[in-house]
Amino acid sequence: HRHTPEIEQATGAQVLFTPHLAPMTRGILATCYARPAAGTVPSTADILGLLADAYAGEAFVTVSPRPPSTKAILGSNCAHLTARVDPRTGWVLVICALDNLVKGASGQALQCANLALGLRETAGLPTVGLYP
Repeated sequence: HRHTPEIEQATGAQVLFTPHLAPMTRGILATCYARPAAGTVPSTADILGLLADAYAGEAFVTVSPRPPSTKAILGSNCAHLTARVDPRTGWVLVICALDNLVKGASGQALQCANLALGLRETAGLPTVGLYP
């Protein structure tokens, strides 16, 4: 996928990134696989804890042990994440749901403009989906 080099450059890790496009009105469900660092054997709880720590205080990111749903983020600037460790391969699997029409370039631009102008990061950006 064309975003794979960007992810690898930002994380320093080799990943397999797969966005799943399905016949739905809006939203993307993305799956990202990565090998854990050499000599480590993380658990699903370890990975969820690392993600929760990394995104603590981020208004637009939710980390949960439950699978994310594109319906839950419809119309919002949010990304919902979960993670699993495959017990057979040891690979780490992270799944993310987001509404690419809000969380995409336009939402990112507004979020960055808010920060650059000293405004609340969330100003003008929806944090609650339109579902149900």
